[in-house]
Amino acid sequence: MSTDTPTIVLVGHGMVGQRFLEALAERGLTATHRVVVLCEEPRPAYDRVQLTSYFSGKTPEDLSMTDLRFIEDHGIELRVGDPAETIDREARRVTARSGLVVDYDVLVLATGSYPFVPPVPNKDAEGCFVYRTIEDLLAIEEYAKKATTGAVVGGGLLGLEAAGALKGLGLTSHIVEFAPRLMPVQVDEGGGAALLRTIEEMGLSVHTGVGTQEIVVGEDGAVTGMKLSDGSELSTDLVVFSAGVRPRDQLARDCGLTVGERGGISVDEQCRTVNDPHVFAIGECALAADGRVYGLVAPGYEQAETAAATIAADEAAFTGADLSTKLKLLGVDVASFGDAHGTAEDCLDVVYSDSRAGLYKKLVIGRDGTLLGGILVGDAEAYGTLKAFTGSVPPVAPEALVLPAGAGAPAQLGPSALPDDAIICSCHNVSKGTIRGAVTDHQCTTVPEVKKCTKAGTGCGSCVKVLGQLVTAELEASGVEVDKGLCGCFSQTREELYEIVLALRINTYQDLLDRHGREEARGGNGCEICKPAVGSIIASLAPTIGASGYVLDGEQAALQDTNDHFLANLQKNGSYSVVPRIPGGEIAPEKLIVIGEIARDFGLYTKITGGQRIDMFGARVEQLPLIWARLVDAGFESGHAYGKSLRTVKSCVGQTWCRYGVQDSVRMAIDLELRYRGLRSPHKLKSAVSGCQRECAEAQSKDFGVIATANGWNLYVGGNGGATPRHADLLAQDLSDAELVRLIDRFLMFYIRTADRLERTSTWLERIPGGLEHVRDVVVHDSLGICDELEKLMQAHVAHYRDEWAETINDPEKLARFVSFVNAPDTPDPVVAFVPERDQMKPDLPLLSIGMRPAEDVLEGSAQR
Repeated sequence: MSTDTPTIVLVGHGMVGQRFLEALAERGLTATHRVVVLCEEPRPAYDRVQLTSYFSGKTPEDLSMTDLRFIEDHGIELRVGDPAETIDREARRVTARSGLVVDYDVLVLATGSYPFVPPVPNKDAEGCFVYRTIEDLLAIEEYAKKATTGAVVGGGLLGLEAAGALKGLGLTSHIVEFAPRLMPVQVDEGGGAALLRTIEEMGLSVHTGVGTQEIVVGEDGAVTGMKLSDGSELSTDLVVFSAGVRPRDQLARDCGLTVGERGGISVDEQCRTVNDPHVFAIGECALAADGRVYGLVAPGYEQAETAAATIAADEAAFTGADLSTKLKLLGVDVASFGDAHGTAEDCLDVVYSDSRAGLYKKLVIGRDGTLLGGILVGDAEAYGTLKAFTGSVPPVAPEALVLPAGAGAPAQLGPSALPDDAIICSCHNVSKGTIRGAVTDHQCTTVPEVKKCTKAGTGCGSCVKVLGQLVTAELEASGVEVDKGLCGCFSQTREELYEIVLALRINTYQDLLDRHGREEARGGNGCEICKPAVGSIIASLAPTIGASGYVLDGEQAALQDTNDHFLANLQKNGSYSVVPRIPGGEIAPEKLIVIGEIARDFGLYTKITGGQRIDMFGARVEQLPLIWARLVDAGFESGHAYGKSLRTVKSCVGQTWCRYGVQDSVRMAIDLELRYRGLRSPHKLKSAVSGCQRECAEAQSKDFGVIATANGWNLYVGGNGGATPRHADLLAQDLSDAELVRLIDRFLMFYIRTADRLERTSTWLERIPGGLEHVRDVVVHDSLGICDELEKLMQAHVAHYRDEWAETINDPEKLARFVSFVNAPDTPDPVVAFVPERDQMKPDLPLLSIGMRPAEDVLEGSAQR
């Protein structure tokens, strides 16, 4: 025991340990105590929740949660790579691996957990890994360079992330889960089925209801396969164990602290160990007073704050925690909250399921209408609001809360519907009332200011959207004018800028900025928010306002995003993809041959897209004009896959070939795609035409979709099949060809006129006052008297359309931009290199990560450079 300055020793420096240090500092304890941290890992605390983002390009430094200035300012003695090895509780003394001996007044154990590895033969063989630390990921990344197939044991959260990481490293990936479904703790059978379908569509193989019996090794001792409990064998040369975790409590056991029967250091409600008031345990190593070990970061944070408060002689207690979670696994939203599995007596389920869209939503409702919990798979947009209503009776019927937008007039519950005691941020236990107080009492006017004041939104981040809505609503309720300007250069919204450009016929960005920008921005260069937004407005109105519709012409070229700047899609290794337009998905054999010859001659990777086109990947920037020239000569044109514009109009074969078809869907799709090609808009536009009600073209998941009827065409609008799926709404039915085209003209130009920057039609339709009915009144019934103008604007676009690829290859000045190095135009980028895969090629990712010239065995890319 120390005799001078009291000493607090923290064993472990993960996310919970760092939060404990922050809590000590907030209570002034770092100024009155010596604080020593013994950290086992070779680096200070980092964001383990975002661990998998390392494989998406984040560095270990990006993941760090430790501000070394904070450590220095508070005099904290942080020793990394020097874990505690023994604890003498009688002497109150800790000995570290380095031999350092520290006497303590208070000892806090935050040793976390360790991965559970099933006791199967050869579990420690070469090629077997766990998925827990940055060092684990570095080892997996290195070993994957010589592997082709990977298998993950465990289909929970980390297991799915690990499988996605292996796939991203180029391995054929398998998931082996003993339970009958994926993520058995978070989702039920229906949610697991929806998740399974979506993950299998991504190319991962899933094996549920089977366990791992043995790891098979070769003569060299390295992994070659797995034997499963159903008698089957899986070939693999890399195995990742992600079968859960166990509390890391050995240090506590060795010094005689009480641990639970299944592990975990037993603590009371103040997070003190039950048999030593001088020792605390927090996070995944602690068995809380309610008999649970919490594996989520939010309860760990609450335990850290409780321990710090108790040490400061403040009243605090940890009696349990909300286990709600919202995750994005392999790009799929998965969320569960409250009594997700319906264990309460007499509870009822309200379920919406759409297997085709990969959607599953279930709410658990009490007999009195109380929302008890729920599960969301595929679309967790409403998670923040639903979680806040848990334990209360929502102001609308349960079915209105799970139906997707566009199906049954769903409820739009904004922040005003939430009670003040509703918890908005589970990570830091911040209520709506606290957030409102930050705005009204502490004069916070922005989300970052509220984050700093309350810590809301600084954990997992799932509450940030609701947080922003609450801040805006509270400011407006207080009479504070909320700046809704496009950016720091313009006080106007995108819609207002569109009206200014149209009314005053302003045809350059600089003129608009100098005349209508904020005072301090006039005469400047603008910013990366407003330049592409204004560039899009000018391009969409070009024929009407007297501007050039060619996006690389004059000033317009400087306004474009990276993709538009080179009229192609930039890929992760610095190469580009080329997507020629194939209207309606119809293509003659001769044109297919041309695409094949170009891909072969330039060494390009080819893939059929979901929009019924052929994408060619791996073109160097200097190759683009050469590729375009051959495509244009064969009758192709730009497919605008790079632009915020019309992408494709998909189609089924319709009545020409299909025995169920009632209209010529291919002809209509081709007509629509050729009419709206090149139309610049706030966001990308997708469309489809189905020849009958069987809906094979999936028109109801498009920005505008068309379905044939016996009497004509039905027009649907506002659909989206992307990250936030939405069923399109029926705008009009049984239309003739001319009526259909006229309404689409009006709809698209009204959307372009009134949408926000980067706002899809699905979001716009829900945001615009009056929603679908207002849009129908304007577009169908001409309630604003602007339909004639909308039609003329579209006709001007159609009449003045020019193919951007053809324009470029015929302009020597424009061709000069297509080089890797301006000062060495004939030198290709040495980092753009490829390696073979499945009779094609893929980017050389290891080369990309070190940025060196390719070795001789790396494909140089093409026959023509």
